Amino acid sequence: MSTDAPAIDISDLSKAYGNTLAVDHLSLRVQSGEIFGFLGPNGAGKTTTMRMLLGLVRPTSGNARVLEMDIKTDLPKILDRTGSIIENPTFYPYLSGRDNLRAIARLTGTPYDRIPPILDLVDLTSSAGRKFKTYSLGMKQRLAVGAAMLHGPDLLILDEPANGLDPAGIVEMRDLMKRLRGEGRTVLISSHVLHEIEQICDRIVILNRGRVVVQGRVSDLLGASEALEVRIAQIDEAQRILEAVPWVRGIRRDSGRLLLDAPPECASDVTQVLAEQGLYLSGMRPQERSLEQYFLDVTGGNGQ
Repeated sequence: MSTDAPAIDISDLSKAYGNTLAVDHLSLRVQSGEIFGFLGPNGAGKTTTMRMLLGLVRPTSGNARVLEMDIKTDLPKILDRTGSIIENPTFYPYLSGRDNLRAIARLTGTPYDRIPPILDLVDLTSSAGRKFKTYSLGMKQRLAVGAAMLHGPDLLILDEPANGLDPAGIVEMRDLMKRLRGEGRTVLISSHVLHEIEQICDRIVILNRGRVVVQGRVSDLLGASEALEVRIAQIDEAQRILEAVPWVRGIRRDSGRLLLDAPPECASDVTQVLAEQGLYLSGMRPQERSLEQYFLDVTGGNGQ
């Protein structure tokens, strides 16, 4: 595979269930060697898209290429080089973690000597002899990633791998994703744990009702989302005055404060505009929106 070619190239892809478009003319690219965040509210089309890429659902229209191969004609070759977690993976509860991987290796024709380095990669070597049913949820999820990695894929497609994890398990999953990127793997990951996505993903796309709302580098999207946090007793009057200022692009209220969509260098101008009307601030500071707030803003506050 060419290092310049995208790992996933989706073009005008749609999936309809009756009169409902689950995925609506979706186009995006995932570059090789990056962690790409696939975000959106429940029902946005994330899992359906992942299923189409893996041949579990047939597209209604459009196309996608995975690892430079067409999902309609080259699916077996794609699956040979792709690992995935879609929904909840299952294992034999009374087998050890190692023996579960041995069972998968037998089914897939994978040499057993692949198992020890995979256990090291997902940090389960010391627990490999324990029965799966004794594993914590974080350990179970890491074993699922290990199973997806067993045949040495170039691409991982992970649907909610941090689902249900406690904070320690989420940190473990974050560290694992970074190790995979360090090995040169490409990871497409969907998650509702937006704080973690913000920390590990190179780029993201946000879907809503099957369509792309926004996509780009996390740093670029959040860097363009700086706000000025204004605290003032006369909040109604201050909002009315600032809404008339041309360089204030928008205002929203949050917990008794105003958040202005305005350049941070305009802070002194905000103070002056309000002082000229006899209003004085009790506090002001620049604030960068988190990915969670950005997500809510661009999806119109739809639930995750």
